[in-house]
Order: sequence, then C-alpha cells, then structure tokens
Amino acid sequence: METLRIGSSIDAPGEAAQIRADKFNRHTFWCGQSGSGKTYALGVVLEQLLLHTELPLLILDPNADFVRLNETRPGANAEEAQRLSAIPMRILNSTNPDGERLHARYTDLSVESKAAVLSLDPIADADEYNELLHFDLNPTTFDAATMLQEFRDSGKPAQVKLANRVENLRPLDWELWSYGGDSVNDVVDTRPRVTVMDLGGFTAPAAPKVAALAVLEHLWATRHDRKPILIVIDEAHNICSPHPATAVEKALTEQLVQIAAEGRKFGLWLFLSTQRPTKIHPNVLSQCDNLGLMRINAPRDLAELGEVFGFVPAQMLAQAKDFGLGQALMAGGFAGAPTLVQMRDRVTAEGGSDVSVPMTAGA
Repeated sequence: METLRIGSSIDAPGEAAQIRADKFNRHTFWCGQSGSGKTYALGVVLEQLLLHTELPLLILDPNADFVRLNETRPGANAEEAQRLSAIPMRILNSTNPDGERLHARYTDLSVESKAAVLSLDPIADADEYNELLHFDLNPTTFDAATMLQEFRDSGKPAQVKLANRVENLRPLDWELWSYGGDSVNDVVDTRPRVTVMDLGGFTAPAAPKVAALAVLEHLWATRHDRKPILIVIDEAHNICSPHPATAVEKALTEQLVQIAAEGRKFGLWLFLSTQRPTKIHPNVLSQCDNLGLMRINAPRDLAELGEVFGFVPAQMLAQAKDFGLGQALMAGGFAGAPTLVQMRDRVTAEGGSDVSVPMTAGA
C-alpha cells in the first residue's frame, strides 16, 4: 500500500503523518478559511501524488497558484525535487503571455453549452436555438465571421436574430477560443501527469467557467475509455455553486453533479478545495468520502461538515476553529482513523502570494 507523507502528527510529535494514495479513487473535499494555509497544503498533497503514483492530475486553477508546479523550491528535499523536475507537466496559461496558451474550441461544446454561451433559452428563444441545433459547425473550418455572414445571407429571420445576438454579446471574440488550433481537450487526452488550467487571466467573466465546462464535458463524453484522472478544482465555489445564476453556471454545476454521482466507476475523481462547505452544491459535497479540513471558525460550516462527514468525531471537528497555520484534520478513506496533521513544506514553488501592505519608509 503506497502512502503519501504529508506532514507530522500533532498528537504524536516526531511521527510522520501519512494518507493512502489508493483512496484517491473516491472524491475528496479540502476546506479551510482564508489564511489557514489551504492552497499551500493542497500543493503538498498534489506533489506527493506526483511522486508516489502515476495518476494524471487536471488542475483548474483560478488564481494561478499552481502555474509554477514545474519549478522546484530552493532548499527543498533534493531527491524529491529531482524526481518532480523530471515529471512531464503542461501549464496552459491565461495570465502569462509568454507561456503555452489555454485554449478551447467552441465547436467541442455540446449544443446545450453552446446555447448557454450565447444566453439562448430553448423555450424563450426557440427559433434561434433550433437554428443553432441544426447548423453544421465543422471544427476544422469553423470561422465566426463566415458563420455570421451565412446567417445574414440566409434571409431567415431566426438566423438573422442569431447573428445579431452573436454580434451584440461577442462571446466568439473571447481569447479562450482556438479556432482550429489545439485545445485543452487535446492536451488532456494525452494524459500528461499534470495539466494546469490557469483560469485567472481572461477578460470575459464567463470565459474561465466555459473553459472548465469544455474540459469537464469532454471527460464525461469520453468516460467509457475508463482512463483515470484526478480533477482538482481550487476555489471550487466558483465552479460548483449551490445557487448557479447564469446558463453557463447551471450547465457547469449540472456536469459536476453528474461526475460526482457517477464518475467514480469511470475513473473521474474529484478533489475540491474551497473556503466554506456551504458554498459547494450539496449534491457534490455529499458524494465526497475524503476530508482535509484546515482552520474554520464559522459554526454553520462546522455543522455542515458534521452532517456530511458523520464518521468524524464532533470534538475533532470542533478543534478546527483553533488550528494554527498549516494544521489540518484528515479523515475518511484516505486517512483511516481521523488524524491531526501539521503539514510539511512544499517541494515546488507557489504561483500566487498575498499582496503586502505598503509601509512608510523606515517602518
């Protein structure tokens, strides 16, 4: 049985704290309020998965926290740093203009998701939706300008309305689209050990969610290939809200609910990280079997965790409000008995960091 050394035991100082690598074939929930060390600790676990398994990781990274996962930190364990530096990783960028770009293809989306990008309702906008449903979007020849011209030249009122909608909303102008080039789905299909989707640099507010939707839809559509992958979603409340507002958010949440309920048998495993359990859709949270909990003060959040993760003693959950930086509770299948952990140092560099308060000279 392969184990991951993630830190030291709080209850038994000097004793290594370990979790089981094989139990990441269940969904995992990782939680801690701002300032608890949640994202740093998440990086510790991901590094250990890279070192001790062959499991591919897909990281949805809204704050560019993992874009330097391919860079080892000065002073890190030399043997681990050498092994990590040899692991193939694809960092798909939206914040770094010099890096490999994160692109998706509009034509790869399902009809429902294409319509969501265009804010089309199948009932209220039935004629336009029907035109989109039957219009051939060839992925190798698709060109937005040509499509709009064809719509206008057709003389059909519904196609003209659809052209006006596309021109007014301008979703096909997003820098996300590859327009015949490579997409994130092409990368993920090759199953590199790590694919980081840097979602934080897009101008259009909906673009990060559409990028996530594109890859999650694709993984679900190809699920019968049964090629395992761990889908890591940092700041998961942005992707899996209990109250999705827009058509894109609803499509994204529905896809995650489906993966949470049925994905495990196909090798689609979720690793969700967020600040509060109440910000995650309950039908996704309830499917998680592993818990990594860092400092949380809110009684409502602790009560929610107690209901979902009933196998954790209430007194251990209550300790979370007093955790120091980097301290965590591990429970569920990957931990065996609930365990209190002081997380170890990272091997790789952190991508994001806090902004310092400007100080007066000499302060």
